[in-house]
Amino acid sequence: TAAPSHSVAEEERRARANDREYNEKFQYASNCIKTSKYNILTFLPVNLFEQFQEVANTYFLFLLILQLIPQVSSLSWFTTIVPLVLVLAITAVKDATDDYFRHKSDNQVNNRQSQVLINGSLQQEQWMNVCVGDIIKLENNQFVAVREVALQGNKSLPLFLADRNEETNMKVRQAIPVTSELGDISRLAKFDGEVVCEPPNNKLDRFSGTLYWKESKFPLSNQNTLLRGCVLRNTEWCFGLVVFAGPDTKLMQNSGRTKFKRTSIDRLMNTLVLWIFGFLVCMGVILAIGNAIWEHEVGTRFQAYLPWDEAVDSAFFSGFLSFWSYIIILNTVVPISLYVSVEVIRLGHSYFINWDKKMFCVKRRTPAEARTTTLNEELGQVEYVFSDKTGTLTQNIMVFNKCSISGRSYGDVFDVLGHKAELGERPEPVDFSFNPLADKKFLFWDPTLLEAVKMGDPHTHEFFRLLSLCHTVMSEEKNEGELYYKAQSPDEGALVTAARNFGFVFRSRTPKTITVYEMGIAVTYQLLAILDFNNIRKRMSVIVRNPEGRIRLYCKGADTILLDRLHPSTQELLSTTTDHLNEYAGEGLRTLVLAYKDLDEEYYGEWAQRRLQASLAQDSREDRLASVYEEVESDMLLGATAIEDKLQQGVPETIALLTLANIKIWVLTGDKQETAVNIGYSCKMLTDDMTEVFVVTGHTVLEVREELRKAREKMMDSPYAVGNGLPCPEKCSSAKLTSVLEAVAGEYALVINGHSLAHALEADMELEFLETACACKAVICCRVTPLQKAQVVELVKKHKKAVTLAIGDGANDVSMIKTAHIGVGISGQEGIQAVLASDYSFSQFKFLQRLLLVHGRWSYLRMCKFLCYFFYKNFAFTMVHFWFGFFCGFSAQTVYDQYFITLYNIVYTSLPVLAMGVFDQDVPEQRSMEYPKLYEPGQLNLLFNKREFFICIAQGIYTSVLMFFIPYGVFAEATRDDGTQLADYQSFAVTVATSLVIVVSVQVALSASDTINHFFIWGSLAVYFASPLTWELSRGEQGRPRLPLASPGNAQNTLAQPTVWLTITLTTVVCIMPVVAFRFLKLSLKPDLSDTVRYSQLVRKKQKAQHRCLRRVGRTGSRRSGYAFSHQEGFGELIMSGKNMRLSSLALAGFATRSSSSWIESLRRKKSDSASSPGGGADKPLRG
Repeated sequence: TAAPSHSVAEEERRARANDREYNEKFQYASNCIKTSKYNILTFLPVNLFEQFQEVANTYFLFLLILQLIPQVSSLSWFTTIVPLVLVLAITAVKDATDDYFRHKSDNQVNNRQSQVLINGSLQQEQWMNVCVGDIIKLENNQFVAVREVALQGNKSLPLFLADRNEETNMKVRQAIPVTSELGDISRLAKFDGEVVCEPPNNKLDRFSGTLYWKESKFPLSNQNTLLRGCVLRNTEWCFGLVVFAGPDTKLMQNSGRTKFKRTSIDRLMNTLVLWIFGFLVCMGVILAIGNAIWEHEVGTRFQAYLPWDEAVDSAFFSGFLSFWSYIIILNTVVPISLYVSVEVIRLGHSYFINWDKKMFCVKRRTPAEARTTTLNEELGQVEYVFSDKTGTLTQNIMVFNKCSISGRSYGDVFDVLGHKAELGERPEPVDFSFNPLADKKFLFWDPTLLEAVKMGDPHTHEFFRLLSLCHTVMSEEKNEGELYYKAQSPDEGALVTAARNFGFVFRSRTPKTITVYEMGIAVTYQLLAILDFNNIRKRMSVIVRNPEGRIRLYCKGADTILLDRLHPSTQELLSTTTDHLNEYAGEGLRTLVLAYKDLDEEYYGEWAQRRLQASLAQDSREDRLASVYEEVESDMLLGATAIEDKLQQGVPETIALLTLANIKIWVLTGDKQETAVNIGYSCKMLTDDMTEVFVVTGHTVLEVREELRKAREKMMDSPYAVGNGLPCPEKCSSAKLTSVLEAVAGEYALVINGHSLAHALEADMELEFLETACACKAVICCRVTPLQKAQVVELVKKHKKAVTLAIGDGANDVSMIKTAHIGVGISGQEGIQAVLASDYSFSQFKFLQRLLLVHGRWSYLRMCKFLCYFFYKNFAFTMVHFWFGFFCGFSAQTVYDQYFITLYNIVYTSLPVLAMGVFDQDVPEQRSMEYPKLYEPGQLNLLFNKREFFICIAQGIYTSVLMFFIPYGVFAEATRDDGTQLADYQSFAVTVATSLVIVVSVQVALSASDTINHFFIWGSLAVYFASPLTWELSRGEQGRPRLPLASPGNAQNTLAQPTVWLTITLTTVVCIMPVVAFRFLKLSLKPDLSDTVRYSQLVRKKQKAQHRCLRRVGRTGSRRSGYAFSHQEGFGELIMSGKNMRLSSLALAGFATRSSSSWIESLRRKKSDSASSPGGGADKPLRG
């Protein structure tokens, strides 16, 4: 076979054992892993190249080049290169740190030791030197270095593998029987079998291959392979043949880059920066035109004093050069430090999440983890939460609770009057002391089931025999009689444990046998076949031969699958069992149906041959095997099991709180409808106070459409809708109907089945489904597949301008987690695949409320405040140059000193806004949880949008006008103390710069609510005033400053003049007073909910302080003197006004309805109306 070229996709993989020369001609990838991006030589050029891929960095590099042209630049090159180098250096250090850890991880993995069979003996080799076709030896608790086919295990035991970080997620693997006979190393060294299999791919759950050896073919499946990154368990050692190495292994194939998620603020920032750049160009053009006109009309008269440069030969060319000069001077409106500042703030927010002790699970020793730093502020804007049920809302710790055997239900306990006993009223649990191998932790309350077992009821015995045989659980016996079960899923462990306690103890297994102790008697069954579970089959079967030689198939699976495959003779039993299933599901229990079938020897022989042929097929192997399995799985009914999966602690409270925050919760689960609905009621998603719960169960497109239509009609016809004067649905367009439905005041819920959802997600019906679902407060989708989960999330993302969050704990939630704007993984019982795919992870659902209402809300608030003040301070700084251009002949002369221009954004004003972005808190965390309505502004994107941006820009321009013209007017007539003229360029520059720094600092201080913020604000101001003094102190021996200052001593001389300080004070007051007045009026006339909460908190603090003072006064003097000489105003007016009373959540919610929620709701309706009717002329606004 010719070696495949790297440009052509590999069609099949061939690997011959112990023949490196043969395998090398295929040029397969080595086992060396490289996830790092740089080395010492390539870091600087490659990293700089990557950084200059960003438009902002390239733009500032272009400015730097312009500043090196003397005819263009009026600024020194260091005013641009210092901030640019700082930004590049910070990013480079971050990238270098990340890559250092990647190098460290690569070296750790590549240098692990492995035992490789070379030249007839085992030799120690590093992982990176292992090649395809090598035979390697693995020992217990050792990591698997490659994807390999298991050839031989110790005592032919099955192999037990665990995911690398989660021992509970075990997978059973075993060597193929033909190679198990290779007893020693000498035989393995002579082994020359060749494996032909599928090419490298990322499908973890399937492997298709064939072993060619001794002129025979042997099928290879996923059960015979070991995955790289897993750990060997339950066997002392095994040998394996390397099939895939390095980047070709399943682990590395699945570690590809996930889709990069960007926040809405990121997208808005990019748009705003483009707008700012356009504004910069417009200012440059205006000033360039002014320069050309001025040079033509006025400048020609001053050629003797102001001659043109040699290259300038006309007023037009002078204007052209002036354009580029002003682009350089005004470039600070496009902030170079914006992106790096945003990343620093996000990094700080991520650490706050990681360090939050209130999100740390003590039981599992698991902290919350922000696995990305780019989405923090979007946590404060979530409108839809999509949640898995099992393991996310529930604990995923399964307990065998009830069962139905041959038409009789077991598990309920009745009192003497025949009434069902509640949990607290139950007698002692069933006594299993007759069974020395029983699990002492197992509890069951119905003694009649144990009596049936002891009396030898054949149906009951067959029921528990099935549970003890039909599974893939592994048993470990450390001491005699101490059994430890290791299961792939908690369900299997619960069922096998139940069988164990009732006398059918699964004791041990080999690849071909299962040993069970039935009522104390050891019985060994020959295991003929395992028909394994998958998400499509939703069932699992085993075929065994008992000691008497009878062959029987045992099967367990979902009722929707198995009930369709039963024998017609079981109709009566089927009806009774279905009633039991519905009863169990109504109690929120997870159900499985059990069945069996006897096979005769001849039929089994023929079927086994067909199965062998299907397993040897190179193409469509899974489909062929599924067809063969389908043929044999037509069974007789035996019974059903019901397993309890309890709710996690704090789930109802969390859901109630998120609902109050106007977050809609959709549960997407694979469970039965009744189970899901019961859990919905348990966790308070569904309540008895709801107007109606709609259930959609249609099996055809027409049925589903009709059920959805009726649901919408009921919403529109409800008294709530009529009372609001809503138009009828027939007259509404599709987009308008959505806003109309969402305005309905009643509380509705929607429950939809998987088969109905498949029709609802079709292109012609998805909008109808979305309209109906989004008008409901809660949505539960039952019997859904992992793909349908992702489709539902994608549907909401596509058609609703809302932030979505998906939360789950298992591999079946990965697609949903990756599809949503934000993915949250629960580190629970089902391994870590959900966590690895997530953006945030923690161990319990209840932490979601803190992640969103505290960290998410704060992150959004801080980022919005940071951006507002960042743009404000930059426009206030830059626009002064624009106004100055009209008074300096448009000569591109700067107002400020060059050192001030350089340090303004990186020293004088950077830390206050950064501190605000990292530490600011409008209300304490307890209040954020107490008043979930505080979360709504983020959902409506009120705090930073295009309107807020233009307000910031207008405020910045207003500040720059006053900043320039007030000193300009004062300096026209002002004199110094000695009577000389004050108006000189340097003094004017110092006055304007000082006014600017003070005004910006005071503006930020007005919004700062944290001591740390004030420290950075006033500290930065102190640094500004200390800088000129520092430069003066740095004079050399000749009295000359070591720094090349344009005007040494100017700052001290200027700031020593009272007129200058009066000018600075006047400028600051005039700039700040409108802001103070506006905020005062807003707090008085239209406070928002956060203002209300802060006010209530201040009242509370004042009240406590006054009470403490009264108590202190009462102790130290007589009552009379303590009252008469109290130098405080009395509390009569405050008490009578009621303002000192502690406002409850309800009272504050009522206040917010008048002052805050009303305008939020009107804005929400206005937003819906404008989105649905662009014309907006014909439609009347809704009234809520």
